Amino acid sequence: MAEHPSSPVPGEKPRWLDYPRNVTKVVWTLVAVCALLFLSDVLYEKHPTFAVEYLFGFYAIYGFIGSVGLVLAAKWMRTILMRDEDYYDRDS
Repeated sequence: MAEHPSSPVPGEKPRWLDYPRNVTKVVWTLVAVCALLFLSDVLYEKHPTFAVEYLFGFYAIYGFIGSVGLVLAAKWMRTILMRDEDYYDRDS
């Protein structure tokens, strides 16, 4: 039997990502694509500049660590740069 989620907007028909099973399918598809790309590291010849680039999956690991680092840096910067909700509505 199909799931019937409540729509975020009353009276609006639920979209395909409102169903949890579809979100699960998208997540597992992304995991599979990432795993295939990680494993494809054995399919090409490497011409590294540095010795660390010989490691299996180096660029995937490097990219993942870089992405996580950017998210953490943005989270930290948010605490410094964040303004009140009515910052631009206030008179000086």
